[in-house]
Amino acid sequence: MTAPTSPRPEASNLPPVLRPAQPPQRSLADLAERFGAQVRGDASAVVLTGITLATADLRAGEAFVAIQGVNRHGAEFAAAAAEAGAVAVITDAAGADLAAGAGLPVVVVTGPRALLGDLSAWVYDTAENLPVLLATTGTNGKTSVSHLLEGILGQLGVVTGLSSTAERHIAGEVIVSRLTTPEASEFHALLALMRERGVEAVAVEVSAQALSRHRVDGIVFDVAGFTNLTHDHLDDYTDMRAYFEAKLPLFRPDRSRRAVICLDSAYGPEVAARSEVPSVTILTPAIADDPALAADWTVEIVDERQDGTEFTLTGRGLRSLTTTVPVIGRHMAANAGLAIVMLLEAGYPWERLTGALDGQRIDAHLPGRTQRVSGDRGPAVYVDFGHSPDAFEKTLAAVRRVTPGKVVMVFGADGDRDKTKRLDMGRTAVLGSDVLIVTDHHPRHEDPEAIRATLVEGARAARPDAEILEFSPPERAILEAVARVGEGDAILWAGPGHQDYRDIRGIRTPYSARELARRALHGAGWPVPAPSWAVPYPDDETPLSDPTRDWR
Repeated sequence: MTAPTSPRPEASNLPPVLRPAQPPQRSLADLAERFGAQVRGDASAVVLTGITLATADLRAGEAFVAIQGVNRHGAEFAAAAAEAGAVAVITDAAGADLAAGAGLPVVVVTGPRALLGDLSAWVYDTAENLPVLLATTGTNGKTSVSHLLEGILGQLGVVTGLSSTAERHIAGEVIVSRLTTPEASEFHALLALMRERGVEAVAVEVSAQALSRHRVDGIVFDVAGFTNLTHDHLDDYTDMRAYFEAKLPLFRPDRSRRAVICLDSAYGPEVAARSEVPSVTILTPAIADDPALAADWTVEIVDERQDGTEFTLTGRGLRSLTTTVPVIGRHMAANAGLAIVMLLEAGYPWERLTGALDGQRIDAHLPGRTQRVSGDRGPAVYVDFGHSPDAFEKTLAAVRRVTPGKVVMVFGADGDRDKTKRLDMGRTAVLGSDVLIVTDHHPRHEDPEAIRATLVEGARAARPDAEILEFSPPERAILEAVARVGEGDAILWAGPGHQDYRDIRGIRTPYSARELARRALHGAGWPVPAPSWAVPYPDDETPLSDPTRDWR
């Protein structure tokens, strides 16, 4: 019988997992002794050069960690791991029996998923001598804060690393991300590679799922930041309280040393009260649920323009600086203020921060975060990654404040994800726009028509008299949106952001909302920035301005 195999990276269009160029040399026998594990087979001469959860990512010389999945046990893939060059299997007792025929020594541990972070830290020697580690958690803003941290550090002359929903950065090299927070084995390998390349500070997004699923185990962050908590991810958590509780472990001494907590959302004060590490707070009165709260730092909005948002950050000892975040939105100023205070708490001197930022613009690129893709003339078109009601509300308000004309909203919803927020997404979208266009996003294995119907239902219930349109696929939707705007108007296309694919029944189909928006503008006769247009589309010779084009 042929052993089951998992797909290779090229089959799923996933970016590669990174490893240090000089891999570790760790004794399997030492690992077993260190973790008090039983070994089945001969481990005496086995040397490990890495550790991984997936046979698709496995490299010769590494240990394969086999865990119980939803439907199958990873140990069923032990033979495939051996064929790929694995030198050992680390698994539980049930997995050890399944892996027995693979011909590899098997290390038997209790709870390999929960132990993966510590195993990876030991294999890659990442328990110490790491760069400064800066973690950001929250529903919205994690990616923005991470990229702002990296941008400000760059202005300080610091060699940086980054791990976000959008990208991984290593001393200037850019790699597309897989998960918001990588699996523990991948994360520790990434940190080892960053250290090897001289990275001095790393900004990391930490999702609730990363904490619940042990992806950041074995790491203590120098500073943890909290942005906000709003309706999302109730497909993973039973309710908002469970979602909130999943965030809190980041603010314990085994996860972080210090914290900066934003009080803008209703959950912020409770995070501050329950933080078990030294913490400071920050508030943006213009967007806070309770603008009267006392905080250690405040962000005051000075000016809002299409090219950025100017704000003043004021803190203890009357310290103050005024700078500009290069995107629209008061919430983006709040994100930037949080990033600055996180750097101060990490030990970067206030004088050094003010020298780089006071009276200057923050030099940061925020991929797919209220990213303007239009030219200087004609309608403004913004592509954004926001996919929650709160994100819609804040971003639409930001677009409205810098738009003299009407605002058109284009959006869809993720399939196979939190369905409880869809009615609210439709409601928030229609309340903040003049024209609403509902389309598809990642349908995954759901019926896209049913997803759209729920979004339209939420919108019509909130504003029965509103102009609510429905177009599928999104290539058609953006053409229809551009046909309805002119000089001084704006389009917000929410959901796709930086992504370069759509997930349709498990297949990643090449797709870029940014390029489609530019092409639609170009087809309508509006000037656009020099296009890259590198993403292939079907029937590419067909004019983009032809609304009858069959995009399916």
